[in-house]
Amino acid sequence: MAHNQFDLLKTKRFLPFFLTQFLGAFNDNVFKQSLIILLAFNAASMTTLSASTLANLCAGLFILPFFLFSATAGQLADKYEKTKLIKIIKGIEILIMLLAAIGFHFEQLWLLLTALFLMGTHSTAFGPIKYAILPQALTKNELIGGNALVEMGTSLAILFGAMLGGFLIAIKPEGKEFVSIAILIIAVIGFISCWRIPRAESANTELKINWNPITETWRNFLFIRQNRTILLSILAISWFWFYGATFLTQIPNYTKQVLGGDEHVVTFLLTIFSVGIAIGSLLCEKLSDKKVELGLVPFGSIGLTCFGIDLYLATAHELLQVITLLMLF
Repeated sequence: MAHNQFDLLKTKRFLPFFLTQFLGAFNDNVFKQSLIILLAFNAASMTTLSASTLANLCAGLFILPFFLFSATAGQLADKYEKTKLIKIIKGIEILIMLLAAIGFHFEQLWLLLTALFLMGTHSTAFGPIKYAILPQALTKNELIGGNALVEMGTSLAILFGAMLGGFLIAIKPEGKEFVSIAILIIAVIGFISCWRIPRAESANTELKINWNPITETWRNFLFIRQNRTILLSILAISWFWFYGATFLTQIPNYTKQVLGGDEHVVTFLLTIFSVGIAIGSLLCEKLSDKKVELGLVPFGSIGLTCFGIDLYLATAHELLQVITLLMLF
């Protein structure tokens, strides 16, 4: 048994899975951030839409599959052996990144946005597997630490992916080609690492999959409503990711329009944002004494609110003030 959360990284039952999920999130953000920065600073050469509109469109396209297909992805994770599903998903990721590379090379915005939507779909399919596999691979006392490492890994993947994407796309004039090579290599490495994940059996082989995402999502919602604890937990998690994703999406335009900075300032702000999440994730195990402790949630919510208000007060940009207030209230 692992003595602390970092000891899990030495185990074959956790490390290959951790690397696979880390590389998936890393690749998401290399591609997404390079695309957002490309559009923020070069939108006029590709489309008549404004940089702000394109940034919000990119965020919406990436998140939309989570809303549409999460229920179906959850059913697939329950019905089939999980490592087999992961191999299929990671293989598809390589094809999506190939499509993105073609879009970058020919500067075709519709191909890039299609690839972004497909990467959101890829992450949607992987999400339920990611959290369902942990209880099968870890003991009860390891679960908090394992979740903390996954959360930390996701935050660092966002950070390093955004840094690499921002750095590569800023290289003139070959930035788009460098990004294309990077996302293909990361996808291939992730595909290789997933073959070392130990087998994780199906939870319900007799499950009949409802392929209608609307009716299945509604059925899940009705089921969740019956358990107030689960409902509140889902609402809290959803709000946290919505809050964070909104800030992340606005950072490039905030940097350019408010701070007057360049791509390197974007990367610096993302670094501060992601490192904070990673540190908070690791502290969860210590503060909760390796137990599920909902009492920490109000403190986190208060911190998000107070420092969000501080950001509002620190800027004189009226449009950003409106956006920040909408997110807070």
